[in-house]
Amino acid sequence: MISLSRPRLFQVAVPAHPSCAAWVRRTVAAHLTLWQLSHLLDDAVLATDELFANAVRHGGAGPADAIALVLEHTEHELRVTLSDPSPRLPRPRTPGTAAESGRGLSIVAALADDWGTAPPDPGTPGKKVWFSLVTGEKT
Repeated sequence: MISLSRPRLFQVAVPAHPSCAAWVRRTVAAHLTLWQLSHLLDDAVLATDELFANAVRHGGAGPADAIALVLEHTEHELRVTLSDPSPRLPRPRTPGTAAESGRGLSIVAALADDWGTAPPDPGTPGKKVWFSLVTGEKT
């Protein structure tokens, strides 16, 4: 068992462009493997991918914008946060069966133990959208 005296933290700014999604997925997978959280890899990568796609589609105003990705591993939790420059909060939708999009937040809610939004850091526009996964056995 890993004993963490302080959280493990990784943060990076990623261009708000769909072509960066594969890099984001690989980066999350690499850090979870490094942190010995491979059992969370599939859920964390998919949920991060959905939030990144939403941030690019709905939160980036242009190609010069960036999305901040933060991974934080504490003793009992993995928390993934994406920040984008748009103040518009995400809204879960119920798309029709033929719809090709609109399921991202439902997927995140199904995979994560918790998720939500938070205000941006002081002096920064936009919002944060996060999810968390329990790192140990679920009871």
